[in-house]
Parts: sequence; structure tokens; C-alpha cells
Amino acid sequence: MRHETATFGAGCFWGVEVTFRNTPGVIDAVAGYCGGATERPTYEEVCSDETGHAEVVQVTYDADRVGYDQLLNVFFASHDPTTRDRQGPDVGRQYRSVIFYHDDAQRQAAEAARARWDASGRFRRPIVTEISPAAPFWRAEEYHQRYLEKRGLASCHV
Repeated sequence: MRHETATFGAGCFWGVEVTFRNTPGVIDAVAGYCGGATERPTYEEVCSDETGHAEVVQVTYDADRVGYDQLLNVFFASHDPTTRDRQGPDVGRQYRSVIFYHDDAQRQAAEAARARWDASGRFRRPIVTEISPAAPFWRAEEYHQRYLEKRGLASCHV
């Protein structure tokens, strides 16, 4: 088993966590914050839209069972990557569509996937997903972890 890490922001992390947790080959999916300047930000600070963080899910996966390209497909298929700083009713920079890459291979794969999905014709507008180097990941408060599962909604997909 080869454990690897991927980090995705696709709006509110509750649904994103469930989506990745339900993906075969994913070992764990943790809600948190990435891409901002504040150390150990709280949910309230991130929601202020002043820290620069995005709500993200850090995915630990078995690379022998699921590839990074497959995770990228789950990412692009599970949200609207054409809306800047917004997913559904959630508005603000913390809800941006973003891929935080952990190495150059992930960066290249993310750029190729974004171009492929943009050219696919699935979306009527251009994809605005950011691709950025992984920044410190801050685990969200415990009440955010497995939030939908705790409410009996863990089998839903976003």
C-alpha cells in the first residue's frame, strides 16, 4: 500500500469530505483550511474571508488502488469549477475551487486535467479552478469532521 496525499477545495468541505471518503482507494478525508496566512485559523476566522484560507479536504489515498488522475476526475465532476469564489449558496474566497499540489507530478496532472475538463464541453463557462503549491494544512475543528456522517447523510454525494 502506497499512501499519498492530495488536497482539494470545492466549496463547503462537508460534502467534499463525503465525496472523497466514498471514493474507493481513499483511506481518509479530513476537513481543514489551506492557502492562507493565519496560523491555526478557526472556522470563524476563515469565514470572515480575511485569512485567505480555502475550506479544503486533505485526502490520504492508496495510490495502488486509486490514482491521482482519478481523484482529479472526482474533484471536477463533484462541483462547479466555473464559479469564482462560490459554490451554490456559499460565497467567499474560502469556497474557491482550488487544487493544492504536493509535488511537480501533481501540478502537471492537475493542469492537464483542468485543460481536459475545460475542453470537454461539460461546462458552459471556462474553468476557474486555481492550482497552487500546497501550503500548511490546518485541520478544522472536530465538529466539522465527518459532519454529514454524524447527521446520517454520509452516503450522499455532492
